[in-house]
Amino acid sequence: MNAEFFDAIADIEKEKGIPKEDMIEKIRQALLAALRKDNPAAEENMVVEVDESKKKIEMYIRKDVVEDVENPAVQILPEEARRYSKHAQVGDTVNVPVDTKKFGRIAAQAAKQVIIQGIREAERHQVYEEFSSKGHEILTGTVSRIDPVRGSVTVTMAAGSDYTEALMPASERVATEQLREGDMIKVYVIDVRKIGSGPQVTVSRTHPGLVKRLFELEVPEIFNGTVEIKSIAREPGSRTKIAVWSSDPEVEPIGACVGPRGGRVGAVVKELRDEKIDIVKFSEDPAEYVAAALAPSQVVRVEFPDESKSCRVIVPDDQLSLAIGKEGQNVRLAVKLTGYKIDIKPESFVG
Repeated sequence: MNAEFFDAIADIEKEKGIPKEDMIEKIRQALLAALRKDNPAAEENMVVEVDESKKKIEMYIRKDVVEDVENPAVQILPEEARRYSKHAQVGDTVNVPVDTKKFGRIAAQAAKQVIIQGIREAERHQVYEEFSSKGHEILTGTVSRIDPVRGSVTVTMAAGSDYTEALMPASERVATEQLREGDMIKVYVIDVRKIGSGPQVTVSRTHPGLVKRLFELEVPEIFNGTVEIKSIAREPGSRTKIAVWSSDPEVEPIGACVGPRGGRVGAVVKELRDEKIDIVKFSEDPAEYVAAALAPSQVVRVEFPDESKSCRVIVPDDQLSLAIGKEGQNVRLAVKLTGYKIDIKPESFVG
């Protein structure tokens, strides 16, 4: 029976990926709880030893050898003690094996429940550890449920040999994105919390980090650190601007991100369901950076009247609406990208 028990534990480790040591300790504690329930008077003297190498589980009660037994639950006479230890004398302690067949039904059921609960806790802890290490990473999952009232989405993702569910609140959904149950999507992990029922994973499709991670997947130069994404400004589902910089003068950062025939940026745009992406070159020169951020419009000059994070941008008259963008989107994203307050004026206005 002991051999079968240890074989079952080994099978669970292979199936669920739960370390044997964790399960064995939970089971030891469960058996100890059951023993104490059946022998309340000997509670502190109950011992459960699990020897994995010998595939043995031993349960016994430690009893003191005395001349006069006052508490039979934890005391034993010398002649009886010698059944368990040949040379037992008064003052010694002997281990009296417990006959597991005498376990009460209630105690046995309690042990079973603790074992099951222990394994579930170990599984939940394992899933938590797996996902807590993936915070701010990108994962692929399947849309398994869409709440028509709250607008939240449940995404099922692989967790080792099992699966776990992540929540995408309505606030983390792209408003224009039509999701259906069964869709495979990439999501950005924004939070992992440990709760009673297991790990609570919160994911997003609106976070700027999703764009960054997608470019890391598609652009080797970003993945290896040659090209760096310095800033991202995003209006999910509509348009994103990213500022990139290269540490290698031989590598053109915008070209690296666009890729041959636009394949790299195209793959990101496809994953984001046709969200427009502007890639601009980062510069330490504020004027150059602000001018680049207002692409695709042309810029005549950028003026900084004082040391504050404000500037005036002069653009050709025919470029004014392009610089501002539909409903002010282009300049709004440029402000987010650069961190500068931008006031756009047509060339004719300043003479």
